[in-house]
Amino acid sequence: MKDILGLGNALIDVLVKVDSDAFLQQIGLQKGAMQLIDNERFLDITEITESLHREIRTGGSAGNVTLCASRIGGKCTFCGKSGRDGNSEFFRQEMMQNGVSVVPLSSNLPMGVASTFITPDGQRTFATYLGAGATLSAAELQPEWFKGVRYAFIEGYLVQDHRLIETAMEMARAAGAEVCLDLASYNIVECEREYFRHLLAMTDVVLANEEESRAMTGLEPEGALQALAQMCPTAIVKVGAKGAMAQRGNERAAVPAEKVERLVDTTAAGDFFAAGFLLASARGATLQDALHLGAKCSAEVIQVVGTRLEKSAWERLRVAARQM
Repeated sequence: MKDILGLGNALIDVLVKVDSDAFLQQIGLQKGAMQLIDNERFLDITEITESLHREIRTGGSAGNVTLCASRIGGKCTFCGKSGRDGNSEFFRQEMMQNGVSVVPLSSNLPMGVASTFITPDGQRTFATYLGAGATLSAAELQPEWFKGVRYAFIEGYLVQDHRLIETAMEMARAAGAEVCLDLASYNIVECEREYFRHLLAMTDVVLANEEESRAMTGLEPEGALQALAQMCPTAIVKVGAKGAMAQRGNERAAVPAEKVERLVDTTAAGDFFAAGFLLASARGATLQDALHLGAKCSAEVIQVVGTRLEKSAWERLRVAARQM
């Protein structure tokens, strides 16, 4: 039995620390959001930042979820389309070295890159060139990928391809997997609110942060959680430093955020939370305990740049996962 199959854009993150919000304004990015860019804009941003210190990590929402869950004891598969360049090979090798099974799909286009700008408050802003990732199509999906899978994690960033995301959900449900949908980014939700409502009718677990839940429902976190739980059997709303809460039917649970020494970078915080929550749930944990493991995973990743944790951090999370 596979714990999680992640379907999403295969990306690497190029992480750049910037001195202020003014830098984002200068290059025309909305703080905290994810903006899709074309190849020309990607090349412009690359030129602007080439003199700055950059770090390269595996990225993409589904990629981050499967990497984290695998490192702490889960059996996970990632499905996304990479290219045939050096970045693509880096992505595949990193994922496999972290225990993730990667479905071999590739394109002649270069690997997708999320240029990730980290402001002094730890907030991340993405300018994402999808590259090869955008060529994944519904026709390439195979029903057997979903067999024996507990959770099919589908990132909301795929919402631009309606046929792809709906086909994935249909295949997952036909195979007996529970569908988990992450609401991606508040600006995407604002543009696709009604379509997300349609998708939630086919979803078993929905994850959203405070801004995304507000964009979806027009409500503050408590009310947003209730509204989302009426659209989907299990709803989770993450509220940053205030923790997270979940509702499944009449059952509700909430946890505070884990204490951290220093907030460095919020990149992948929500993805690592999802990994912990889903892995704990796959192991039969209570709603409360699943939230706790999600919070622990999130707390570890926000103390580093990107998703590469120290061995000691992974071991702490593995111990916590075994206790579920």
